[in-house]
Amino acid sequence: MSKPGPKYKRIVLKISGEALLGGEAFGLDFSEVKKIADEVAEVRKMGIEVALVIGGGNIFRGAMDSGSSVERATGDYMGMIGTVINALAFQSALEMQGVPTRVQSAIGMSQIAEPYIRRKAIRHLEKDRVVIFAAGTGNPFFTTDTAAALRAMEIGADILMKATKVDGVYSEDPMVNPDAQRYETLTYQEVLEKRLGVMDATAIALCMDNGMSIMVFNLQKRGNMLKAVQGEPVGTTVVGEET
Repeated sequence: MSKPGPKYKRIVLKISGEALLGGEAFGLDFSEVKKIADEVAEVRKMGIEVALVIGGGNIFRGAMDSGSSVERATGDYMGMIGTVINALAFQSALEMQGVPTRVQSAIGMSQIAEPYIRRKAIRHLEKDRVVIFAAGTGNPFFTTDTAAALRAMEIGADILMKATKVDGVYSEDPMVNPDAQRYETLTYQEVLEKRLGVMDATAIALCMDNGMSIMVFNLQKRGNMLKAVQGEPVGTTVVGEET
């Protein structure tokens, strides 16, 4: 029996900065970066166009760490720079696998990354390059979740995939309550009303207004990414209202 083919042609994959920590308390665990890059490379070999948005929480979380030390806007810019560091690390790991990659930054850094240009990003994807979107939206007060939702819509992605450390969306934190209910499918409205924390409210609202489906899956389980792009039920899917 032949293996199932990919369900999606173009995806945006959102990875948190914390996912790159591995066993480290701070910064980058390059063995973990390589593991994730290996899976992205496998997905790309299936003919799927892949764009990435990587958070910066392993280096600096602007919304959390600013306030008492630095003002919020400055803290957010510091966090954006952290995402560029992660993007460059991930670019290196992918290119060591022979995957051509481009980093596009929403903040000008011409020596190390291209500026974000929508048409150029789409052209890179069409030429089989993985595109890594760095520096969020380039604006303070917006999270990388919102950046991922925005980029997914701008480049015409088929789905926004959010890689986490749990196998979907739960009614409560499953680490705290082992009886928490896991959802297979949710609507955007349910996510907002139940405050489920899939993504921040701005990102959910953007996806709801533009019909961008979201899939939440466990990145730490090897092979889940491949299963997810083949349409296997490995997590929770957030969609519009059922008709």
